[in-house]
Amino acid sequence: MKNNQITDPDIGFSTSKVLASNGSPMDQENLQLTERIEEIMMMCPREKPIYEDISSFSIALYTLGFFDCSDLLSSDDVDAHGAAAFLREHFSEIKPEALPRDYRLVESEEKYLLVVGDLQFPIHFAVLVDSQSPSPFFSKLPFYGSGFDSLDELKNEFVGIDGITPEDFHFFIQNRYGEIPSASRGKIYVVKND
Repeated sequence: MKNNQITDPDIGFSTSKVLASNGSPMDQENLQLTERIEEIMMMCPREKPIYEDISSFSIALYTLGFFDCSDLLSSDDVDAHGAAAFLREHFSEIKPEALPRDYRLVESEEKYLLVVGDLQFPIHFAVLVDSQSPSPFFSKLPFYGSGFDSLDELKNEFVGIDGITPEDFHFFIQNRYGEIPSASRGKIYVVKND
């Protein structure tokens, strides 16, 4: 989907499509998520990725509402070191099987992130938006701007670059209010003091 315009109505979403398909009223947070994705798509479309210097980390974190700013250009740019810090502080890793089969970003309180690369120095973030879509992930690719992709398309984009393998694709859930999500409970963490 990298170079062509999204014409398939099942790929991605727009505010009008979300409002038309949603039987219950959308809460304010999820409406803002939709508006942020539309803003990013206008500013960094696949056909003309004019804001090449905005990282995929910043795009994903802005989409999820991590920056207290009025628009994308006012947001902070996050590098790989900062992205790893966001992961440690705000997300917990889950197994791919823990991803819901019937998930829509704008209808759920849970937020999911696909992380590509070493977790201490990641190279890409993508937000899960709709698990029923043929292109369920939203992100900004290095050379093609922002848009929606399948997991296979993202693997084709990154596997082989800087030693990335298919095992370097990790899934995370955003921690809510400092709680450990149920998918991550039961893990044992050992902390050593020197």
